Amino acid sequence: MPKTRPLHFLIKPSSSLCNMRCRYCFYADVSDHREVKSYGLMSLETAENLIRLAFSENPLSLHFAFQGGEPSLRGLDFYQDFVDLVDRYNTSDTPVEFSMQTNGFVIDEEWTEFFKAHNFLMGLSLDGTVRTHNVNRLGPENEGTFRRVWQVAEMFQKAGVEFNILTVVNRQVAQAIDKIYPFYMKKGLYYQQYIPCLDPFEEERGLHDYSLRPEDYANFLVRLFDMWYEDVMAGRFVYIRFFENLVGMLLGYPPEACGMVGLCQPQLVIEADGGVYPCDFYVLDDLRIGNINHNTLAEIEENRAKTNFIEQSVAVDPACRDCAYFPLCRGGCRRDREPRQGDRMSLNYYCPAFKTFYAHALPKLQNVVAKISDRNRPVNG
Repeated sequence: MPKTRPLHFLIKPSSSLCNMRCRYCFYADVSDHREVKSYGLMSLETAENLIRLAFSENPLSLHFAFQGGEPSLRGLDFYQDFVDLVDRYNTSDTPVEFSMQTNGFVIDEEWTEFFKAHNFLMGLSLDGTVRTHNVNRLGPENEGTFRRVWQVAEMFQKAGVEFNILTVVNRQVAQAIDKIYPFYMKKGLYYQQYIPCLDPFEEERGLHDYSLRPEDYANFLVRLFDMWYEDVMAGRFVYIRFFENLVGMLLGYPPEACGMVGLCQPQLVIEADGGVYPCDFYVLDDLRIGNINHNTLAEIEENRAKTNFIEQSVAVDPACRDCAYFPLCRGGCRRDREPRQGDRMSLNYYCPAFKTFYAHALPKLQNVVAKISDRNRPVNG
């Protein structure tokens, strides 16, 4: 049987359960908008059905990514069993990768040793400095969690666990990026991701004290870019996913971040009961497209097509198509283009921020591209 395609599964083994109480948590809001708020903990039987189904497709490669809620609540034994099951079913030596996004609240040395032994790529949620992190990322007693998360970062560094920092750009983070970025660089946190904070579904945006307003986001992007640009041009390594994708696009490569592609991608998000959904931001009852305990991937894809979820994301606002920056922006993430306006999505909420950013950054991005091209140009003779 010939190899087919790479497969990527985003798995929620603890559903919406979490041991922290982050004030802006988008998945707590998503789960409030469905009939069943939490599907509990994924059974080992469901995990095995998923693994069996994945290998039955004879994929070119497999990536199992664990998110939540908080995925570590499923317990270390589950992940040890999961890895063992993958080894058992991987009779064709298919390349397999594992990753996890964690808040770090219960991660200890035993977890860290496991991640290192099985080459997990870890995402650690950290919202900058003590002040900006603790204002929104709270523990079960409404206490700040920076100290505990920072201990995990140090454990990962000491053990050689590959990890990146995931920072939610809320209002407090946006206004303090001049302190956050130097702090990350000083502490050796050279792999960084920044994602804009989401307001709750069906609410007017910008009303919460953590809400990220377009003007906040514009200032954040410009300031972060300038600091990154200075480091890159000076030969100091730092990886910021958004900027790296833009450089790749200018070099002719497709973006790997789904919100930058220009349309939704065919994701496979697996809830704890085995339910399948098209996107992490849309794990909603009316978008449930199957269950890996009962459906084949072919049936799941047929159900996906019936929702028109991907097709809807293609229809951008006409003003977006006419924008000079559309080849790079491409409209942005669907979630930031809600609500739908008839047969098309709305203009991106952050459109003014992106226009300000691209006007400022594009000439400098071209300098980065030229620097990379010069470095990679073969030397004759």
